[in-house]
Amino acid sequence: MFYVNDHIPSRQILLERKSPHRTVDLEDLTGNWEAQLIRQDGILLWIDDRLDTDVRHSEKVKAAGIPLVTFDDRGTGAELADMHIAALAFDAQERLAGGKLLRGADYLILNPQIADYRRLRKRLSSILVTLGGSDTYGVTVKVVRLLKGMGLAATIVIGPAFMHNDLLEHELTPAFTVKRGIPSLIEEFARHDLAITGGGITPFEANASGLPCVVIANERFEIPVGQALQSLGGSVFAGSHEALTAPLFSMDLPLERMSGAGMNNIGLQGTQRVISALLELTE
Repeated sequence: MFYVNDHIPSRQILLERKSPHRTVDLEDLTGNWEAQLIRQDGILLWIDDRLDTDVRHSEKVKAAGIPLVTFDDRGTGAELADMHIAALAFDAQERLAGGKLLRGADYLILNPQIADYRRLRKRLSSILVTLGGSDTYGVTVKVVRLLKGMGLAATIVIGPAFMHNDLLEHELTPAFTVKRGIPSLIEEFARHDLAITGGGITPFEANASGLPCVVIANERFEIPVGQALQSLGGSVFAGSHEALTAPLFSMDLPLERMSGAGMNNIGLQGTQRVISALLELTE
């Protein structure tokens, strides 16, 4: 069962996938909707994937007597989690709250479809730009402007919550193709030789499929992620979106070496590791 805010694009995706879900007010910290839904739906394990949970929410889940799991959570609610899965935590100095901590790229939940589309890239003939479902700061617009300055073309994938359409339309030329609502980003990866992405899960999935990346940090916590991706060999880190300058990347990127390093260093076993850990928690 998925509990989501009243966010139309998210609800539409769940409807299309026939995933059971309810719309709730996730910002309601004074009521006790959590306890009601745990009883009503027979929930045995609660998983938060909200990045910044509040301790008042976690207290209500724990009071119901079921295990609580959270993902990459920097909020006060993480303190009460029985398990904290932090696959994108690469700052060794950062203290993460919670009971059992599963940290690092070994616990990445990557799309299993990647296995069907892995291939080695050798030369640059096609560029993909994908900067998240919402691209809060409109970094796509800035990237298009920089690529135009380099005389390059690209395919732009826009997420369901992208709000910068007017600015993007102003920058587009016939050299750029815009795609919205694509059924599979993994299939789209297979058509390109370099991707420009944010610092979330996307560059890990791209690198695992053999697609090298130029990674831009949209948020502060994405900076160590970008640095970690560069150390794994499949990506180069371009820095924070606020400091992007031309050229966006070097035209002599060692694509074949990067492509091989991404496939060799980012595995697809993380999902099974997480499933095993969750099953142990419910035993």
